[in-house]
Amino acid sequence: MSAFDIELVGKIGSMALVNSENRDIDYNVISHISRELKPGYVWITSGATEIGRLDYIRRNGKELTGPEDEVKTDYAAQGQIILLETYRTFMDSKYSLRQFLVEHQHFNDPMKREHLKKALLRCPIQNAIPIINYNDPVSYEENRKLEIQQLRTKNAKVVEAIDNDETASQIACLLKPKYLLILSSTDGIFTDLNDKNTLVKEITGANAEEVISNIEYYQNYCDGASRKGSAGARAKLEYVKDSIRMGTTVFIASSKYHIGDIINGKSPSTRILISK
Repeated sequence: MSAFDIELVGKIGSMALVNSENRDIDYNVISHISRELKPGYVWITSGATEIGRLDYIRRNGKELTGPEDEVKTDYAAQGQIILLETYRTFMDSKYSLRQFLVEHQHFNDPMKREHLKKALLRCPIQNAIPIINYNDPVSYEENRKLEIQQLRTKNAKVVEAIDNDETASQIACLLKPKYLLILSSTDGIFTDLNDKNTLVKEITGANAEEVISNIEYYQNYCDGASRKGSAGARAKLEYVKDSIRMGTTVFIASSKYHIGDIINGKSPSTRILISK
């Protein structure tokens, strides 16, 4: 039996999926990602809310107004269908596409967690590719905060899953992939974002705890986030620690590069792993 249950868990952030100049989906990015997806890959995608927002503006000539929670729900519901349709358009037609919308209870409740795990592990056997996103259209923030608060009275560690970096890391913990790939709008982790020569190409160590200690060193250089609601590079590094403990190799890279090129070291990235 393989040491890993699947080959890859990957995630792409909202800003990496959107062409800000054209105010639309970046079709170059989503097309090359979609063409590389195959059974044994599990893909976590952000972008539904932003894509829904851009689509609404294009059709109505203005943004929605109202309570932030309601606006986010409406944009996400509109964007989900566009996002999945676009992945389907560029994917290899011989593979099935399956959508999984998750919330915190799918990770905090043992029965729901096991149900999700089994469903995802059936996908490669059935020639299907799962695409996962947070269930923004039906997630009510005040109710979610109350549920999380109640869980924290019982458990030391609670998964919130509202940041898809956390969702990707939790899916990796669930499925034990060989690789965890986090795609964003930058080439990886930098000690100085204004200096492209400061890309951290590798974070490694003789064992998991040594790698985690080195991750924490580089977290000191991380500040800021690409968009409102995202937690930035520091959080990315925090979330991948559990995957490192399982022996998964982590890559943080730009969405402009092909998945295969990142994994094979042909494109720049930050690679995080236990040295063999």
